[in-house]
Amino acid sequence: MADLTNARVLMIATDGFENDELFKPRQALIDAGASVTLASIATDPIQGEKGGEKADTIVPDMTLRDVDTEEFDALVIPGGVGNPDKMRLQGRAIQIVEEFMDDQKIVAAICHGPWLLVEADVIDGRTVTGWPSIRTDLENAGAEVVDQEVAVDGKLITSRKPDDIPAFNQAIIDALAEELADA
Repeated sequence: MADLTNARVLMIATDGFENDELFKPRQALIDAGASVTLASIATDPIQGEKGGEKADTIVPDMTLRDVDTEEFDALVIPGGVGNPDKMRLQGRAIQIVEEFMDDQKIVAAICHGPWLLVEADVIDGRTVTGWPSIRTDLENAGAEVVDQEVAVDGKLITSRKPDDIPAFNQAIIDALAEELADA
């Protein structure tokens, strides 16, 4: 397994995140040695969902407004329907995506998470994937949409659904390991 001891990862989420799409990548990154920080709209506990039912909660480490993107190597955006839909309305969440993309850092989004990439207008000409119901949105934003468990376009990593989490996690870990090796 890659040693990500010096990797710093930001996750952004709010109520309605898909439980496994936050907790499983987070744990895989921590297990690989990365430091993972969760930012949200506020620092109150946020509620996950699994199969449309309420699931686990987690307390964010900081608010979106307190994020300094210079402090992180990668951004991970979990899905769930409610989470990215609420985050698309947060100006700072959109700015965070733009800053990571402008700085050519790793950005990984799964399921409905790529909605934030649409809102930030950063996928024109890029190859991405996502949950079937958002694929038209991705295409309308200029992306080439593929139906595969993980799409890697440079430092942009996207996946379709919870079943894709192992491939999603591995793609993020591989990208971070490569980034650290080049540093």
